[in-house]
Amino acid sequence: MRIHELDSKIINFCQKISIPVARVSLFVLFFWFGFLKIVGLSPASGVVERLFNESLAWALPFSTFILLFGALECVIGILFLIPRAERVVIPIMLAHMVTTAGPLVLLPGEVWTQWFVPTMEGQYIIKNLALLALAIHIASHLEPLNTREVVS
Repeated sequence: MRIHELDSKIINFCQKISIPVARVSLFVLFFWFGFLKIVGLSPASGVVERLFNESLAWALPFSTFILLFGALECVIGILFLIPRAERVVIPIMLAHMVTTAGPLVLLPGEVWTQWFVPTMEGQYIIKNLALLALAIHIASHLEPLNTREVVS
């Protein structure tokens, strides 16, 4: 087998599995991290609480918020496993990404040791760019909506 044939086979294989792997990866990460919040074991809870205190403390108790936030993450993960749920889950995920990026601006002392040098918490937040890339990859493989589907 020549190198270009092997290369072609590898590329074809990767194309076939890329969407399922992206879906499962997003499920695992969102569900896992959300579940850790629900059971009170998330290493991110401290930063989440400090951001909550800076922005939403007036709305509800943190204990309720963290349960709802964790449940939302679990739902996002589950929705990525469901074909045809992409148009629902990707906007929800984008809103989630905006809120989770909040500490980069609102809690700079927590997420930066100096300019462009993140703490572990900062790295945890910045890795969300990879999750966003996976969601964009999934969205790029959607079929455009049919005009009849949109109207009915």
